[in-house]
Amino acid sequence: MTQARYQQVSLKETPYYHCISRCVRRAYLFGEDPVSGYNFDHRKTWLVNRIKELTGQFAIDVCAYAVMNDHYHLVLYVNQEKADKWTDLEVIDRWSQIFPRNKVIVETLQKNLKHRAAGKKLREKASLWRERLSDISWFMRCLNEYIARQANIEEGCKGRFWEGRFKSQALLDEKSLVTCMAYVDLNPIRAGVSGSLEHSDFTSIQERLMIHAKKVKSRNPRQNKLLTRRNAKHLMPSQASKKRFLLKPLANMDGIGLGMPSLSQKKYFHLLENTARVLTLAKQDTKKSKNLLGGRNSLLEIMGITPEAWLKSIKHFHRYYGRAAGDEIALINFHKSRIKAGVDLKHSDRWVRGKNSARLLYGT
Repeated sequence: MTQARYQQVSLKETPYYHCISRCVRRAYLFGEDPVSGYNFDHRKTWLVNRIKELTGQFAIDVCAYAVMNDHYHLVLYVNQEKADKWTDLEVIDRWSQIFPRNKVIVETLQKNLKHRAAGKKLREKASLWRERLSDISWFMRCLNEYIARQANIEEGCKGRFWEGRFKSQALLDEKSLVTCMAYVDLNPIRAGVSGSLEHSDFTSIQERLMIHAKKVKSRNPRQNKLLTRRNAKHLMPSQASKKRFLLKPLANMDGIGLGMPSLSQKKYFHLLENTARVLTLAKQDTKKSKNLLGGRNSLLEIMGITPEAWLKSIKHFHRYYGRAAGDEIALINFHKSRIKAGVDLKHSDRWVRGKNSARLLYGT
């Protein structure tokens, strides 16, 4: 049964969410369509650019993304504290950048500020827009509607572009957050579209590697190739272009859990590089996988995840969890808080989806 979005999103529990949108009939509307023969790869650039535009206006940061031929993934962080610090004028300006037609309403109200009703109405609008600028539903709406309109104009047609509402999944702890980010970043490799992180076009890991390569003085051949890669040109804006909004830094993944050390970029790169090697092996060698993914002071050891559990999660993350992902205790607490908030859950007293998977994967 479909649930209202407010019943699925709870910022009190976690500010991190995994969102997925699929094209209608799962057609390749972002890639080369085998039926029509048309190539729509350029729409992937549309999507990434639009994400960055919206990130610049919303109080929402992007932790990870991957744009595939028929769908895309986002891992989002809702920065409520940032939205609360904005003045009413900042909120109005940000909202007007997204919806320019609202400037007329604002200008009319500002001209009549000598009347008490106009000032009250302007404050009400600012309060409403402040709330929307930290709302995942509005972020996804502004993203998906824009892409759908552009695609329909390009093809000269009408109708639905997306399969339906986007899917959202709460990420309740550090393990689920890091695992989900890696699951998203490794999407092209897992699907057999790419053989390396540098060739994983339109993913956040490629962007992070490119940003890192720009800062390195003595680059290796792989970094030089990445900086000149044709499909990554959208990540190399000219100096005359507008400021680009970067991904949320890996060392600044705060807001959930206690006691976890900052997520090191070097260790995250190393983990994904080794995971990619394991995924591309013709036959998975368990011993070799353990040697590549394990080791002292590795990110998996720090988080307490075994190589076997990590590979299962990376391959089938979507199968193990429902509307929330995390360890057993986090899932149970999230389930209870949803019931307490008045959410009508089917079989609320019987089972919590993902609890057994969490115990299997993380031993909790």
